Amino acid sequence: MTLRTYPRFITLEGGEGAGKSTVLSALREVLHETGREVVSTREPGGTPLAEQIRGLLLDTHHETPTIDTELLLMFAARAQHVRETILPALERGAWVISDRFTDASYAYQGAARAGDPVFIAELERRVVGIAPALTLLLDVPVDIGLQRARGRGAADRIEGERDDFFERVREGYLARAASEPARFRVVDATQSPQSVAADAVAHVRRLIGESS
Repeated sequence: MTLRTYPRFITLEGGEGAGKSTVLSALREVLHETGREVVSTREPGGTPLAEQIRGLLLDTHHETPTIDTELLLMFAARAQHVRETILPALERGAWVISDRFTDASYAYQGAARAGDPVFIAELERRVVGIAPALTLLLDVPVDIGLQRARGRGAADRIEGERDDFFERVREGYLARAASEPARFRVVDATQSPQSVAADAVAHVRRLIGESS
């Protein structure tokens, strides 16, 4: 099965502290201003069951999951998310913005944890089946991103990883962006939040024009 690309589906990607939440709010606002219905969501999560899986994945109080366990839990949550939240919204004509999607598995479970990218691609085809028209990669050096993220409070299981883990995440994301230049737009997330949001909004305005 090949992936189906939805023109009204936008995803935000990036390492810890990249500012995805701020950008998501700005994108939601600009789409609302144009009279479009917008569904904003996140991964892992996006449905009650997927949010429970998120809790398992990020909890620091149980044993560390194996690489395959983490990967399969991510895709279990994603499968529920796609079927219960994303596809119904897209099929009724809404725009969907997701804070992370399948690219995150290639970066985190693939590049950072040395998971098999062929297996991830097979899961993407069989379990997910859809792809965004636009992915905004908010790119920030690891030291800056972690300083921001660790200033927010207690770290979850993934936020507590070593710096070299996040360097591999960043490299994985940039490699994905280089391999799919038609879908990805890399945004310099070292700028002020307002400038990052403005760059992201400009990309989405272009997408709106193309899809009208």
